[in-house]
Amino acid sequence: MKILHTADWHIGQTFYQYDRTYEHQQFLNWLVDTIKEKDIELLIISGDVFDVANPAASSIKLFYSFLNNAIKAQPDLQIIVTAGNHDSAARLEAPKPLLESSSIHIIGMIERKEDGSIDYEKMIVPVKDRQGNTALWCLAIPFLRMGDYPSVAESAQLYADGVSALYKEAYEYALTKKQEGQGIIAMAHLHTLDAELSDHDKTERVIMGGIEFVPAKAFHEDILYTALGHIHKAQKIGGKENVRYSGSPLPMSFSEMNYKHQVVTFDITEGKISEIGLCEIPVTTELLRVPAKPLPLAEVQEQLLQLPEAGEDLSTAPYLEVRVLLEGPEPALRHKVETALAGKHVRLAKIDVRYPSGETEENGETTVSAGQLQELNPLDIFKQIYRADYNSDTPEELVALFNQVLQEINTKEQ
Repeated sequence: MKILHTADWHIGQTFYQYDRTYEHQQFLNWLVDTIKEKDIELLIISGDVFDVANPAASSIKLFYSFLNNAIKAQPDLQIIVTAGNHDSAARLEAPKPLLESSSIHIIGMIERKEDGSIDYEKMIVPVKDRQGNTALWCLAIPFLRMGDYPSVAESAQLYADGVSALYKEAYEYALTKKQEGQGIIAMAHLHTLDAELSDHDKTERVIMGGIEFVPAKAFHEDILYTALGHIHKAQKIGGKENVRYSGSPLPMSFSEMNYKHQVVTFDITEGKISEIGLCEIPVTTELLRVPAKPLPLAEVQEQLLQLPEAGEDLSTAPYLEVRVLLEGPEPALRHKVETALAGKHVRLAKIDVRYPSGETEENGETTVSAGQLQELNPLDIFKQIYRADYNSDTPEELVALFNQVLQEINTKEQ
């Protein structure tokens, strides 16, 4: 059985202010072709199908059109989808009654029995081979929120230990169903311990100071493959080839300029895994940095003027990050950059402004005690901030303007 693992599509996301519908559509078209070409029998999508809990109608249509196109292209394809932290579990599950008779399974939330215990039956999905026999059992577990997992007495890490306990109980439940020659795989949308983050991952709010990090040992060693989602950088976890993040299909930041986005494929035959492979996703929209390293504004403007002229269609024009080195404030910076880019075949996404680095203490931070803070007046603070930002003394004209503002404030208070 050939299986494909993907996650973190974030349909509906914008790249800075730019809509990414075209990029997502191209990825989904490629994915349908890849499923057909590689004769995939099971597609697993490990969370964050959408970028927001209440996606636009166009985003919802894009997703369900993909499901329809994938099944048409590969009629015996089975699909398992779990909800991520960006998804609305209830909204993702809404069409579940319509899909029950098909080979598409969507698991958005943890359900409980009348006695309050977790209903693991709803999360254990049988996967059939082409002869209609059960070949695999999939622990299709969505993103776990507080209260979704078992409570662990006297635990110092309630989330990590609770999630680990849930996977242990789910695996043990699957063992009661597993027969000779069958295998067990798992899906998870979470942050594993020691996972390498992308720049975009670092902007995601963690649950509580890092205590949500789940160790790789939470997944039983006899699970054939654990399909992870949530971290956008593709990687294997704990040195294990069969515990992996597939990564996001589209770049999430300019730090991913030279990063190859991918999906993961693997084979399972008679309860054994083999041929784990990576399929590189074609780049639809290029990421471009000009210049390669921050330079003074005049030199940057000169390089921007050398960019190719715009064509008729800007929908595939590269996203551009402009990198500028300034000595001080430049109020007209964006206007000057946009003027240089007029008529160029790029879409300005970001202006990365840098200043000459100043001297700091050995630990790289400047600290001020409470007593010192009481002694500082507003002008002193303003000058210190200016020095920290621009590594130079505050110009006299700015000092004069600042004093004028202070005087007006004091007059109003009196």
